[in-house]
Amino acid sequence: MKLLVTGATGKLGSKVMDVLLESVPADQLAVSVRNPEKAEDLRSRGVDVRQGDFDHPETLDTAFAGIDRLLIISADGDNDTRIRQHANAVEAAQRAGVKFIAYTSIANASESKNLMAPPHVATEKAIKETGIPYSFLRNNWYLENETGSIEGVLAGAPWVTSAGSCKTGWALQQDYAEAAAAVLSGDGHENTVYELSGPLYTQEELASALGEVLGKDIPVQQVTDEEYAEIMKGLGLPDFVIPIVVGIQESIRNGSLAVESNDFEKVLGRQVTPLNEGLKQIVNAIQAK
Repeated sequence: MKLLVTGATGKLGSKVMDVLLESVPADQLAVSVRNPEKAEDLRSRGVDVRQGDFDHPETLDTAFAGIDRLLIISADGDNDTRIRQHANAVEAAQRAGVKFIAYTSIANASESKNLMAPPHVATEKAIKETGIPYSFLRNNWYLENETGSIEGVLAGAPWVTSAGSCKTGWALQQDYAEAAAAVLSGDGHENTVYELSGPLYTQEELASALGEVLGKDIPVQQVTDEEYAEIMKGLGLPDFVIPIVVGIQESIRNGSLAVESNDFEKVLGRQVTPLNEGLKQIVNAIQAK
């Protein structure tokens, strides 16, 4: 049985590989990465490092050859780019005779008003149409995505948001990585959809939990999307990123991430890392820089 992870040098992919290497022999593991030189650490641990680029399907034919179970970690970029790249990966998996595909999707993808949902809807559809057994890992939201806001609070700023009072199912990337590794390497996950959502909290509740970790009150400043965009520009975010971060706030505000589910516990066999503990880890990592 040969397992392969795409994007294995990224933040999530590297964590998935660390988890897999704890329980799966290295000679059963392969990775597909755009720049193999960035995966030398994995190669030194006995992992089969293959070059694969979602923009060049011919490289994926070689990368996926002989693979039984595949984890496609969703790529970065605009919606059209991601749809095209994911389609290339799915088609290559079918040509290679892959027997199982796990894919990192987004919360409630098939019914979502999330502005980032279209690539995931298209990719889930493409995978289903291959007839290959699958598991869709509908990741809610990484707690690490709030690192910039946490850094702002540590510098004395309020918690700024335009997301209103709707809730999000934050969890640490480590929890998502362990879930992905469990599905890729485990049995009984064929044709499943997992809504991987932590306990739901509002922005105010998240800020309150961060205040408990830091031992201080954190004011929450609810602003309009336009005001949020200006604040983000003032923090130095590139112009092309502004619509993305504003879109995230809008998606949270319209309830896209307010998905109640115990699928995390089903897959992990444990509760997700508590919010305060996750925030403490992120604060410690920031302060250790």
